[in-house]
Amino acid sequence: MTKAERQSLATVPLVVLLGAGLAAAGSQGGATVSGLAVFAVAVAAAFVIQWIVFVPSYLARTERFFDLTGSATYIVVTLGILAFSGSWDARRVLLAVLVLVWAVRLGSFLFRRVSRSGADDRFDEIKGSFPRFFAVWTIQGLWVSVTAAAAWIAMSASRQVGIDAFALLGLVLWAAGFAIEVVADRQKSRFRADPAHRGSFISTGLWSRSRHPNYFGEILLWTGVAVIALPVFQGWQWVGMLSPVFVAALITRVSGIPLLEKKADAKWGGQPDYEEYKRTTPALVPRLR
Repeated sequence: MTKAERQSLATVPLVVLLGAGLAAAGSQGGATVSGLAVFAVAVAAAFVIQWIVFVPSYLARTERFFDLTGSATYIVVTLGILAFSGSWDARRVLLAVLVLVWAVRLGSFLFRRVSRSGADDRFDEIKGSFPRFFAVWTIQGLWVSVTAAAAWIAMSASRQVGIDAFALLGLVLWAAGFAIEVVADRQKSRFRADPAHRGSFISTGLWSRSRHPNYFGEILLWTGVAVIALPVFQGWQWVGMLSPVFVAALITRVSGIPLLEKKADAKWGGQPDYEEYKRTTPALVPRLR
């Protein structure tokens, strides 16, 4: 067993432990079904779904269903919480709709992308290793749980708060972030589909204002979800506010911008037009002019 595989095996129980801590904290003051906290069951389901799909994926040595499974988890668990949390107040329904719309859009977009390319190079080195591949699927369970924590905790909370200024402000932030993400993804897809742009980097549309506008939209929309959920939180439920912080940290420090910037530097680094683009265009927050 390689060092990387040993590290992966050590990561799995830590990730599960973090998920259990999140489940315990977010369940305080939440709805229960047959004595089980709805939010805790939701977090457990997020992990179990990953593990179930991991088995055939590992046997087939394919990552094709990885992103699709993540999106499907948001959908299945969100609908489950909505079904078992009691009354359908306006805030609860609003949060469910926003998570579902985002998950359906992103899941279908990512699945089409990996289907066209035939593979995802992030998994080239790990899909043949049981420990490393299993660890990645387990981490996705935690990613889904923490990202959706604000929405899921508020939806499963026993406390209900009517639509207020927080809900309206959060909806505006979510709508703006969602629109930015969708437009940025479509602009990049059209750019890549044009043979004339083969081997080039995109610097038009929203990509002329930010090197990663889709990620800015992602952070903005989850911030909106957290703002909508905020008035419902009490006690340990405030752990749900980790959601937008986690999304921002993941994108800016771990698997989002750092990885893409490294790949872009390796491909176009040293080219005058790319260096000028990188020097004059913000990495995340779009410039207004």
